[in-house]
Amino acid sequence: MPLISPSLLSADFGHLQRDIEMLNKSECDWFHLDVMDGVFVPNISFGFPVMEAMACHAQKPLDVHLMIVQPEKFIPQVKALGAKVMNVHYEACTHLHRVVQQIKSEGMMAGVTLNPHTPVSVLEEIAPDLDLVMLMSVNPGFGGQKFIENAVDKTRRLRELLDSRQSAALIEIDGGVNRETGQRLTKAGADVLVAGSAIFNAPNPQEEIHILRSL
Repeated sequence: MPLISPSLLSADFGHLQRDIEMLNKSECDWFHLDVMDGVFVPNISFGFPVMEAMACHAQKPLDVHLMIVQPEKFIPQVKALGAKVMNVHYEACTHLHRVVQQIKSEGMMAGVTLNPHTPVSVLEEIAPDLDLVMLMSVNPGFGGQKFIENAVDKTRRLRELLDSRQSAALIEIDGGVNRETGQRLTKAGADVLVAGSAIFNAPNPQEEIHILRSL
């Protein structure tokens, strides 16, 4: 049974509080917050003022995904939000081990995200230090993209790598997750599913979360 982390990038920003309160009542486990800077990815999402407003209403742990250059600069601010998980991109961190240690020293789960083209083997040395690894199953930057099929095999390979390195890190998948892809990803070893469009575009988002959680 996977954890479900709805992506608020797909929420109705005109009624953000309403959507957050709907998620509070749902069976979702975390709130996934995608931060984009227009540099690391070709889009801009929201920054700390909006996330602080979200955090005021959220009753579930925050899963913060920084798709930005130099994410280490914002570790104190992410901590101040009360975030449970801070996800940084392998591709954005020159000194990844140091960044992971800084995140952990603030009492947050340290997550490392891999873009679709990045092989899981790059994490071999750092795997035992990680709390979570997130695989992008779309190219980061926009919601509602088509699922990249290779992500299923990649999830399987990541599970094998983590097991071989005796890492307890959770595997999280972000992008194109719905009932069909979610089932295959969970079978391949995914622990956490990030879903945006599949939840917020559903006729009954709470029911959709229940179904995803049952996969």
